[in-house]
Amino acid sequence: MEPTDWNYADVWEVVADVQPDAPALSQGGRRLTWSEMDHRADGVARWLLGLGVEHQDKVALYLYNCPEYLEATFGATKVGLVPVNTNYRYADDELVYLWDNADAVAVVFHGSFAGRVERVRSRVPRVRGWLWVDDGSGPCPEWATRYEEAAESASGRVRAPWGRSGDDLVMLYTGGTTGMPKGVMWRQDDLFARMNVQGFRQFPAGDGMDGVRRLVGEQGPGMSLLSACPLMHGTGGFVAEEALSEGGQVVLLENRHFDPVELFDTIDREQVNGVVIVGDPFARPMLNALDAQPDRWNLSSLFGIISSGAMWSEEVKEGLLRHHNMILLDAFSSSEAVGMGVSLSSGGSATKTAEFVLGPEVKVLGADGHPIEPGSDEVGVLAIAGRNPLGYYKDEERSAATFRVIDGVRYSMPGDFAQVRADGSIHLLGRGSGTINTAGEKVFPEEVEEALKTHPAVRDAIVVGVPDPRFGEMVVAVVEPASEAPPSEQELIEHVKTRLASFKAPRRVRVVPSIGRAPNGKLDYRRQKEAAADWLSGEGPRGAG
Repeated sequence: MEPTDWNYADVWEVVADVQPDAPALSQGGRRLTWSEMDHRADGVARWLLGLGVEHQDKVALYLYNCPEYLEATFGATKVGLVPVNTNYRYADDELVYLWDNADAVAVVFHGSFAGRVERVRSRVPRVRGWLWVDDGSGPCPEWATRYEEAAESASGRVRAPWGRSGDDLVMLYTGGTTGMPKGVMWRQDDLFARMNVQGFRQFPAGDGMDGVRRLVGEQGPGMSLLSACPLMHGTGGFVAEEALSEGGQVVLLENRHFDPVELFDTIDREQVNGVVIVGDPFARPMLNALDAQPDRWNLSSLFGIISSGAMWSEEVKEGLLRHHNMILLDAFSSSEAVGMGVSLSSGGSATKTAEFVLGPEVKVLGADGHPIEPGSDEVGVLAIAGRNPLGYYKDEERSAATFRVIDGVRYSMPGDFAQVRADGSIHLLGRGSGTINTAGEKVFPEEVEEALKTHPAVRDAIVVGVPDPRFGEMVVAVVEPASEAPPSEQELIEHVKTRLASFKAPRRVRVVPSIGRAPNGKLDYRRQKEAAADWLSGEGPRGAG
């Protein structure tokens, strides 16, 4: 592996120098050139230094999709700080946990969240600066600084006394399969290198900034990428950062709820080249819109759709390809493991659901730690070697369980189970736990169960994920009431929403006389999942309650 020292701020500053007037960010009527984005990021960097920060302090981004998200990321990396994503669906306790766990010293937030931030400020005393992004929802609180004031505060390039390097971190908090969110620590050099080899414009590893300057100068602006999914997730954030690194433009939708009509209007208007989504929760509404109005949009500029993070089914891929000849790239990656596998579809031929070709550094390992024989029925765990995260922030136990050394090789093993086909492709079987993936969001069942059981009318509860054509999986609760007068379904759903992010709340609640715990107190999740699916389909439960 050739030694490199990639740093996102270094790369983006070179791009801004080479093509200052090229488009960098747009959202609706807002448009920023590379020189404008660079200048505004310098302003954010200067404001952060004014807080008295130290090298590798953490900056939380509590924002919907907007140019400020990427500007603030740029500003933080300019002065050797660590950008930290924040799920904007989190409730108060979840926000406090994340910002406290991350040791955040500054938070950049949309005005829509001012009330929630006001409630939790006293519980995160390490946060010394609050940067308010105006979204028309109300005035700037007196305890915060206006983002625009900070963005326009610099008169030149800003660097911190400690400089910057490829060892500087990017931290991505993920719900994962083990409960509370945990921060995946990526060295910028490692993450950049992982994304670079998968990019449309690849920079030679040994050429450093000279290679970036030469390639962007010779080839001009990169692709126009529309990130339809949230930048706060790795799928949207990592791909958008790669598009910028290639000298491209990131296009963002204005609506905070996904609207496929707005998506196609934007592709048509902005001549978008690529779109990044999260599987069927995005792709199926897109297909429905095209089926309803097949001649409305000019999609000639669109040459690819990238997806990761949720199932993208074969029939939906085939439907999209019927409307437009393009490349559909289904990337199998996670916060802890980028580049595990890829599935390509084009020309009217869609790859089967959950079928991927392994990346060059990926193996499927059996229980004994040795590779699974292709074509066998044996089930193994996916493991990727090479450039991987350093581990989970402040969590040595979980780090040791996920990032393991086998026969002298360090692997990232997030827990994805798979079989290896005779041709070397992999068939994903899912995580070895009850984690629910709904519209790209991960839901930890026990967390929802505990929230349900705080309702006085609930004696016991179990939460499962049931296959759903729109969301991938639907969160379904099975509840054992504490009396003969059970609470209503909507009452329980709203009860959970008062304690957890809305996406974690069940969409349906089934009330049963008993959820049937075993004598040892354990629950049969598989049986309850089957029963919930039968109940939803109207077939009647198979003896699960």
